[in-house]
Amino acid sequence: MRILAIDMGTGTQDILLFDSERPIENCVKMVMPSATEIAARRIRHATLDHVPVVLTGVIAGGGPCSWALEDHIRHGLPAFATPDAARTFNDDLDEVRASGVTIVSEDEARAIDGEPVELRDLDLEAIRGALAAFDEPVMFDGLALGCLDHGDAPAGVSDRLFRFEHLRRTVAARNDLLAFARRAEDVEPYLTRARALCGSALGEGDVAFMDTGPAAALGALHDENVGAAGEQVVLNLGNMHLLGFHLRGRQVASLFEHHTGEVTSAQVEQFTHALAAGALTHAEVFESKGHGAYHHDRSIVRATLPAMVAATGPQRSKIRGTSLHPYFAAPFGDMMIGGCFGLLRAYAEVFPGAREAVAARLGPLP
Repeated sequence: MRILAIDMGTGTQDILLFDSERPIENCVKMVMPSATEIAARRIRHATLDHVPVVLTGVIAGGGPCSWALEDHIRHGLPAFATPDAARTFNDDLDEVRASGVTIVSEDEARAIDGEPVELRDLDLEAIRGALAAFDEPVMFDGLALGCLDHGDAPAGVSDRLFRFEHLRRTVAARNDLLAFARRAEDVEPYLTRARALCGSALGEGDVAFMDTGPAAALGALHDENVGAAGEQVVLNLGNMHLLGFHLRGRQVASLFEHHTGEVTSAQVEQFTHALAAGALTHAEVFESKGHGAYHHDRSIVRATLPAMVAATGPQRSKIRGTSLHPYFAAPFGDMMIGGCFGLLRAYAEVFPGAREAVAARLGPLP
């Protein structure tokens, strides 16, 4: 069985082509620039060439491409976008127009003389091209996809609060990291980016989705030292978001989410200690420009941190040398692909026919 797992982040897209006939260590792995970073580079090319940018495609991740577009407009250069592409920057198209972007139809976009930039998180043509360059078969039985989606928040509702409510509600309904696993067709309608990501895989076999934060935590549990601990704090420090879990295996005692660039090392220490003690407040996180905090099981509280504080993610060095004494998790010897192991578990959760093949290589569920 061959499953293509893609963890789409802000800085990188982490790709694992799982092949049940091979040891995990021999499976194809790639850490490539993220879709939003690629789009940002193309927008910056248009800015340097002093030509209009024409955005088409579907809802995708923002961040770098949003900042590049803002810079393009600040230079007094025209920007055009089809409605679906424009929702990458804001679900409210009036807000996109107010930023200086002209909304056009697909036909109008094709007629504009400018730099075309197609927005989409999943570019299977590029991935297949990379595989083919190394004589690797380009077909697979299914895909396991992950991204972070704030969701289409109602008017007047903070997208930070809206996303965190999705996390809280999922844990409250079923206390298991695997509760975040979905078949593509079951992804909530308000998760518009996730649905667009999965939609780009139509016709490619079975598709599973899992939010990148829980996928990273689940992946970290595949590090033998992390998984063997009866209780753990897992901190995923991504390029844009920081998600911390206080866990007993896959069960969540508490969690918080913030923006990696908005917190100091000292704040991460403070939040993490308070998380384990059951004392971290939602307001404390939100008012410091984070998403929020939630304590699901206050029976798991402690005056000191558990022995295992595992750190993962490309910005994990932010807490190196702190009082957290983090263990840098590297499941199957590879930190950057950790989220993909979580995605594979998500795939096996929603497609039971894959469980035996996945478990044979990843071992029993953490």
